[in-house]
Amino acid sequence: MTNHLHLLVGIIGENSVSDIMRDFKKYTSKKLIDTLQHEVTESRREWMLDRFEFSGRNDKKIKNFRFWQEGTDIQEVFLNDYFEQKMEYIHNNPVKAEIVNLPQEYQYSSAIDYAGGKGLLPVVVV
Repeated sequence: MTNHLHLLVGIIGENSVSDIMRDFKKYTSKKLIDTLQHEVTESRREWMLDRFEFSGRNDKKIKNFRFWQEGTDIQEVFLNDYFEQKMEYIHNNPVKAEIVNLPQEYQYSSAIDYAGGKGLLPVVVV
């Protein structure tokens, strides 16, 4: 989505979902800021960097920029029915937002993989 992210994450080993999300947020925010600072000719580049810097300015945990909001909404999935409900919600999110007509048309979704196609990233279809 344009302003948020949904993930279904499976855990192998001793890491928790909180550990995975912490590392994911740290890596992606650093990569995004670095890309904006050095590699992109985006018309809103300076504005975005200013907003990210403003967001992180008064937070002692943040060095320079804040890309992600605090916290995550972690929901553990134990039942297949609940998994399918969450997957359907995620896949239909861009349809509900009127970005696309069909879930598999949204290029940043795994819905294409579940419809038999191949998306941008490798997906383990469950």
